[in-house]
Amino acid sequence: MWQKISKATRLNEASLRNLARPLLQLGRAVLDTLYPPSCLACRKATMEHGVLCAACWKKVRFIERPYCERLGTPFAQDYGHTLYSPAALSDPPVFERARAVARFEDGPARHLIHRLKYGDRIELALSMGKWMARAGAELLSEADVLIPIPLHRRKLSARRFNQAMALADVIGKVAKLPVEPFWLSRVKPTRPQVGLSKAQRAENVQGAFKVPEGETLSVKGKKIVLIDDVLTSGSTLNAASRALLRAGASRVDVLVFARVVTGT
Repeated sequence: MWQKISKATRLNEASLRNLARPLLQLGRAVLDTLYPPSCLACRKATMEHGVLCAACWKKVRFIERPYCERLGTPFAQDYGHTLYSPAALSDPPVFERARAVARFEDGPARHLIHRLKYGDRIELALSMGKWMARAGAELLSEADVLIPIPLHRRKLSARRFNQAMALADVIGKVAKLPVEPFWLSRVKPTRPQVGLSKAQRAENVQGAFKVPEGETLSVKGKKIVLIDDVLTSGSTLNAASRALLRAGASRVDVLVFARVVTGT
C-alpha cells in the first residue's frame, strides 16, 4: 500500500513540475515584456536580466591572480609563487585576507556600488553578491559565518537598508553559510570617510564597533568573513576585525565587491 502511495506521490510531483514549467516560462515572458532586460550598469538592452552588456563587461577591471595573498591587490605579472605586497609586509591589516571582485574606479563597478548604496537599487545585490561569492570562494570554503559591516542606527534609519547586509544575504545563500548581523554593532556615529587621510580614517572609526556582551560566546573560536561593498584604506574593516578578534574570533577575513588599487 505504501509503495502505491509513494508511486502516486511521485506521479503527482512530476505532474506539478510539468505544469509549473510552462507557467514559469510564461512568467518570465511577462516580466521581459513589462521590464525588458537591461545592463545593470548602463541600462542598455541585454538578452537576460541581471547581467552587464558586453561593453560594460569589458570596462570592469576584475581582480584575479596574481594578487597579494593578504590584501588581494593585483600584481602586474605572475612570479609563480605566493606573493605579498610591500603594503602587506610594512603595514599588515588586522584581518587575515581580503578579496574583491573588481577595482573601485570610474566605470561600471563604481556605478553599481553607488546605485546599490544611494539609489535604492537593492535588486543589484543579487548579481553583485553572486560575483562576490565566486571571487571569495577560497575564504568562504573555510568560514563558519558571514557578518555584514553594520551601519550606525542613525545612518540605517536615514538610508533605510544596509547594502552590506543585502550582499551578505545573497553570498550566504550561494555559499550555504549563516549570516549573523547582530554579532557586531556600530556603537559610534562616525563622519563620512571621503576626503580623509588614512590616519584620519583610522582615528574616525577607532572604537566604532563592538561585539554585544550577549554574543561574545557566539563569536569565540569562529572563522568569520566580514562583508562590505568597498575597501578603500581598510580602516573600517580593520576596526571591525579588531572588535571581533578581541571577542575571541579565531580568524577574520574580508570580502568586498570592489577595492581601491593604487600604484598599478
